[in-house]
Amino acid sequence: MPGTDALDDASADHERFEADLIAQDQDAARVSVADIDERRAHSLVNDLVDDDVITPIPDERVLVHEPSDEAFDSILQLAVFHRGWTAARDTDEGGE
Repeated sequence: MPGTDALDDASADHERFEADLIAQDQDAARVSVADIDERRAHSLVNDLVDDDVITPIPDERVLVHEPSDEAFDSILQLAVFHRGWTAARDTDEGGE
């Protein structure tokens, strides 16, 4: 832009604004798994055991997440994994 003051040029502002909006949309679409506390984790895992999604193996002191065949020795880690796994499956099914 010949003759235009560089301080008045706002062409990059629009691109920055659009990039910020896209980032906010992506953040809103993500499922938060970090908000699981011990109480919620125990409740979720108990429900999943009742629904035969998780199999406890007492001799090895692990819990097996049947759909993924992953084993966990922490209820909290299992709960976080399951929420993330479920969110990924929901995203995959929505994109088909």
